[in-house]
Amino acid sequence: MGMTRRGALLVTASSLLVGAVGCGAPEAPGDTTGDTTGEVPQRPGKAVTLNVLDVAGNLQLTQGMIDEFVSKNPDVISRVTYSKAPAPELAGKIKAQQGADRVDIGLVLTGVDGLAAGIEQGLWIDVLPTFQDRLGGMRDYLAPAAAMQQLAGNAGVTVTYYPSGPLLEYLPSRLPTPPTSADALLAWAKANPRKFQYARPANSGPGRTFLMGLPYILGDSNPKDPTAGWDKTWAFLKELGQYVDYYPSGTTETMKNLANGTAHLIVSTTGWDINPRVLGTVPKEARITPIDGFHWVTDAHYAVMPKGVSTDTQAAVLALLAFMLTPEQQAKAYDEGYFYPGPAIKEVQLSSAPQKSQDAIREFGRPEYDALIAGNPTEVPLDAKSLVAAFSRWDREIGGGKVKQG
Repeated sequence: MGMTRRGALLVTASSLLVGAVGCGAPEAPGDTTGDTTGEVPQRPGKAVTLNVLDVAGNLQLTQGMIDEFVSKNPDVISRVTYSKAPAPELAGKIKAQQGADRVDIGLVLTGVDGLAAGIEQGLWIDVLPTFQDRLGGMRDYLAPAAAMQQLAGNAGVTVTYYPSGPLLEYLPSRLPTPPTSADALLAWAKANPRKFQYARPANSGPGRTFLMGLPYILGDSNPKDPTAGWDKTWAFLKELGQYVDYYPSGTTETMKNLANGTAHLIVSTTGWDINPRVLGTVPKEARITPIDGFHWVTDAHYAVMPKGVSTDTQAAVLALLAFMLTPEQQAKAYDEGYFYPGPAIKEVQLSSAPQKSQDAIREFGRPEYDALIAGNPTEVPLDAKSLVAAFSRWDREIGGGKVKQG
């Protein structure tokens, strides 16, 4: 995921290396720049400049939370800068800074893809259980969000959650009767070559949700084991791939292609259904359908801290995360349906969200989502190692040679 609509201050990766935490003059006493094992104070010795890297489109949900914290706590964070990058670039970017002993990104906002890659390579600080007492909001997670938190291990902190998908999206004017089963999808794609599309799973929320959801739909032997338990899924994707023209590198292009007619049927999720219609990227009349026998493969966004950031920066980030996990701030995660519903903690109602969010979801949301969410099982995504293996195999055997930049 990755559409943006706010006029955020965006800085390039190279400018992150200028004037950031850990560079220039020494920090306040008690700060141990680059030392992730020293005691982390409740508050930083002096206000820090916080560089935030978003590889999940999460700022669309949380930038308002962060900006409000900074405005209310200038003694904790004096300035914040925002940068964005594709999820597949995250691990290399962080490793390069760690290798140079110059970690200037204090907070990363990521989905399960970037989280998994970083866990596998040992890039993140273990926030839990050491700092769990500072993050009281974690005790109030929704049950599926708590399951997503378990998936994060000790490194990530869940900041937003949604049931995700997989869903299929279409325009009735072009496709009056969509396929609603796996067999029907395959037959439709064969009869309508180049009209079905999904983006590369390693850089697409709907793409990876489709990848992880198929084993449940197809009845594979072990939906949690892409190496030995997905025989039906890999065979299905290979056959389906015969009728796919190319795989976009990101989800946004699939939405544009649905709107312009290049694609007549795409993979979607609750948020990717609602928000592009709010923005006008996709016509309002677009519809969705589940695939028979589907399970929700849930999704979340996480906050992680790279190893090598100063203890003052760690203190500032922990204070920020505690603020973000309060009900008042979580209500902002409804946004305009981008990660619908969005809040990760219990009893955060749409009526508490900003009026703009309420208006957008009432106009563009779907009444059927309540029944679909209540009436279908939820599954956590693959663990870090398995997810990396699934992405690698998809790139190698299914679509890597047909991925195109938008």
